[in-house]
Amino acid sequence: MNVDIQDEGDSGSGQAVAFTIGENEEVHVLHPQQIIAYQGPSSGRADRFMDVKGMYRKRKLIRSDLSGPCRFVAALPPGYRIKTLQMDGKSDLLYDFKHLFFYSKGITMQTRVLSIKNMLITRDIIKVKFSGHGTIGILTEGTVCEAELDPLEPLYIDAGSVVAYPENAQLELTVYGNHLASQHMSYHWKMTGHGSVLFQAGRQSRRFERDNNDDGIIKRFLREALPFGGVFIK
Repeated sequence: MNVDIQDEGDSGSGQAVAFTIGENEEVHVLHPQQIIAYQGPSSGRADRFMDVKGMYRKRKLIRSDLSGPCRFVAALPPGYRIKTLQMDGKSDLLYDFKHLFFYSKGITMQTRVLSIKNMLITRDIIKVKFSGHGTIGILTEGTVCEAELDPLEPLYIDAGSVVAYPENAQLELTVYGNHLASQHMSYHWKMTGHGSVLFQAGRQSRRFERDNNDDGIIKRFLREALPFGGVFIK
């Protein structure tokens, strides 16, 4: 399977992702409505209802199974990107299932239940661990960054920007900095451990645009001055 990401470099336009599926290859697309062009036998595409776990985790009912030989193009809206990752059966990263755009034949998934405290803060119940050999495509807002964890020195990452982290990582939801900084920021994951963590760099663009809109001096002051004003005052 070959995945060609076509990007014009214009942040205001979407991204096209071209797939070439070979003989005896198969890919499962979890956003079938984004497929805008297809070339191959009509029988090469079969839409199916997800199982109950898939429906819950993805909040969607249908996925598309595409078998080779065929070619197709999927379109992404402005601001979104696809990050392809090769799985070799050794990865211990945990992902949020909502980021999964496609996965190839040979990939299996296992669920990991979060702690009650993390469920309440993140409004999520489970994470997904991929195993097997194949390719997955992760849907992100903006560029995907990677940082190495240290067993002693913590790494702080905006909680909503985290895409995947090692299963062995120690996590704590917190804020950091002085009194004003900790009141002004959103929750962060404080992480220690071994391995690397993936996070998306585009999620903050919406907050940046909002903060630069003409909201009025009073609203902007309250957002900056009140504890967690940036979270509760939209």
